[in-house]
Amino acid sequence: MEENKNNLDQQQPEVQNADYGADNIQALEGLEAVRMRPGMYIGSTDSKGLHHLVWEVLDNSIDEHLAGYCDEVTITVHPNNSVSVFDNGRGIPVGMHQKLKKSALEVVMTVLHAGGKFDKKTYQVSGGLHGVGVSCVNALSSFLKAEVHREGQVYVQEYSCGIPQTEVAVIGQTERTGTKVTFLPDASIFSATNYIYENLAKRLRELAYLNKGLRLIIIDERKLEEDGSFKREEFFSEGGLKEFVQEMDNNNNRDILLPEPIHVMGEEEGVFVEVAFQYNNSYRENLRSFVNNINTIEGGTHVSGFRRAVGHELKKYGERTGLFAKAKATISSEDFREGLTAVVAVKVPNPQFKGQTKGELGNQEVNSIVSGAVRKAFAIYLEENPSIAKLIIDKVILAARARTAARKAREMVQRKNVLTGSGLPGKLADCSSRDASLSEIFLVEGDSAGGTAKQGRSREFQAILPLRGKILNVEKAMEHKIYENEEIKNIFTALGVRIAEKDGDRYLDTEKLRYHKIVIMCDADVDGSHIVTLILTFFFRYMRPLVENGYVYIAAPPLYLVKKGKKQVYCWDEAQRQMAVAELGGQGVGVQRYKGLGEMNAEQLWETTMNPETRTLRQVQIEDAEMADETFSMLMGDAVPPRRKFIEENAKYANVDA
Repeated sequence: MEENKNNLDQQQPEVQNADYGADNIQALEGLEAVRMRPGMYIGSTDSKGLHHLVWEVLDNSIDEHLAGYCDEVTITVHPNNSVSVFDNGRGIPVGMHQKLKKSALEVVMTVLHAGGKFDKKTYQVSGGLHGVGVSCVNALSSFLKAEVHREGQVYVQEYSCGIPQTEVAVIGQTERTGTKVTFLPDASIFSATNYIYENLAKRLRELAYLNKGLRLIIIDERKLEEDGSFKREEFFSEGGLKEFVQEMDNNNNRDILLPEPIHVMGEEEGVFVEVAFQYNNSYRENLRSFVNNINTIEGGTHVSGFRRAVGHELKKYGERTGLFAKAKATISSEDFREGLTAVVAVKVPNPQFKGQTKGELGNQEVNSIVSGAVRKAFAIYLEENPSIAKLIIDKVILAARARTAARKAREMVQRKNVLTGSGLPGKLADCSSRDASLSEIFLVEGDSAGGTAKQGRSREFQAILPLRGKILNVEKAMEHKIYENEEIKNIFTALGVRIAEKDGDRYLDTEKLRYHKIVIMCDADVDGSHIVTLILTFFFRYMRPLVENGYVYIAAPPLYLVKKGKKQVYCWDEAQRQMAVAELGGQGVGVQRYKGLGEMNAEQLWETTMNPETRTLRQVQIEDAEMADETFSMLMGDAVPPRRKFIEENAKYANVDA
């Protein structure tokens, strides 16, 4: 008891000064607050936050396009990972700001909540962070140069960490108009400073669909093509959201039920609505939503309005025609969403977002505006296309039957757990700890490796669940088949989680989760990699909250053991192996290649892969859920052409066992 008390005492912070007065209150001026708490303004300081800087500058150019003054933007990534965004809009005003007695350009670049987006005569709608965006980028950049082409002249001002280094100066004449912002993110703030070309290109492609008639160009000066030119791509769309929806399904090579997407456009109370959607033969909804070009990854009232309208009109049509009555199936709201691919985009004059980074729209009036526009257009479509309407209704009925079968399969698993006591799988070697935050479970490939892991583990906090062979590919299977699969049932029951329902929607109930570290441990060969991918597909599709909360890891067993006499070195790649051979003298050095976990004894497996002091675990994170969704569909789905293309493009990076 005394020992515990001492430990608690040691954890208490030392109090240097108990006084708390006016002098303790700090008022941060200018952009100091942004540099002190960057996550409050751009979400994070990792790779996602780094790319967010580009989106903030780009949003200003997009707003110029929405206002009708810009039709081309060029984004250039320079060799030092600085970025330039150059548009042909009107150019930021450079005249003297009467109140602040400085150039309007300097005001926009250095003052929070300064910009033309508060004046609805200038911008009817806008994205960005409402006057916070470009000044935040300036604050978080070690160098930024603003170049304005306006009224026949080129104006320039440079900054460092948000502080002007020069006055606004005229450096030449010009016949064009527009703004060019070049910035270098501050390496002392960002944990990642390397821009990923694919992430930038993906967003530009997306913006081209959302803004018909806008040409977006990306140039990467870090990459040379075969002809010696810089890597360059252009994105331009004439069809807009209809093309966007078609690309979403074409990427996954899904069979489409409609000849072309249903396209809805409408405007009410200054809110402009555009929606495109179609049905395919998949089992999942694939929906993207945007507000003023901002990707609302958590949805919001515009998404709720769309879903409500689709469900309402299909239900009304199915009941009126008697199609639902003949099916003898209970229809739920989620059945209308299965196989639905949609893009919902709205332009809102005064958007109210939940959170600074705008993940979810909160304007309640938008729900009814979107719902009304979609209901009216969809009702007409169903009446004019009865054969297609029947295909969609049949798809809904099939979804309802599959959902019922899946629920029965889940209930059977849970009922079995209750009848058999704890319900834990017989193969599970559980740990003695009952504190989930301290406990970890290894999902191990094969009974042999599972037996070795059971011998080598720490019984106090490490549990072992051997998996027999390759688990079911959930990407191709109907849901009720998944819950009937023995290995997947074992994972559910071992982890203590279940699929629950609330208000017609399903979710993963993690209240009784038994481990906060779920480690996938497979052989370091091609088959092992395939099994890892199968398990990750399952977690992404059915246990995503565990991934999002950082509970899922991949173990990294060594590939080689290099030995000479009593000296031995474990190596995880070919470069380490060569280095170890050289360090041990070359001659008389033995190299053992581990093709499976079973080739290691319990002590070796503990030392290299399971011991928290010496092991390497890779945490599974979802940086881009939409890209992850497309990747799993491409790698694990039925469609062969996109998978073949991926293999052809990436075969040179593969490590194939001899």
